[in-house]
Amino acid sequence: MAEKSARLDQPRGRQRRGISIDHERFGRLSERIARFIGSWKFIAWMTVVIVAWIAWNALGPEHLRFDPYAFLFLTLLLSLQASYAAPLILLAQNRQADRDRVQYQDDRASTDRLLADTEYLLREVAALRIAMGELATRDYIRGEIRDILQERDDEREERG
Repeated sequence: MAEKSARLDQPRGRQRRGISIDHERFGRLSERIARFIGSWKFIAWMTVVIVAWIAWNALGPEHLRFDPYAFLFLTLLLSLQASYAAPLILLAQNRQADRDRVQYQDDRASTDRLLADTEYLLREVAALRIAMGELATRDYIRGEIRDILQERDDEREERG
């Protein structure tokens, strides 16, 4: 089998170096995290952890306190959590916006099809009404027959 030679008139294939990321899987994970961060459960747990942290470092034995009075480590952890939460929430919002855009396009196409179908049906109903206007009704035919019979009877009386 001949070895595939590099062609100078075509771009090289994409070469990946490092870690391969499945964007869809990462997007779903970010949405789950964003959903959890936006829940009352997360707020409750975060409140419990912060209150326990502050209580332990303010009221606990001095030799077991791991964060001094200024709570610098707590501030650092909250900033770190916020720095990760914000982009994950934005990513989840962008994915939702993409889904909404696709849904909007589908709804728009469906609406356009419904409008076209409705206009077609309206034209058909109008054509039927016009055609019905040209048809003779039962009362019209009876009246014409009555008139013809009356004329025939009148002609017989005149002759006879």
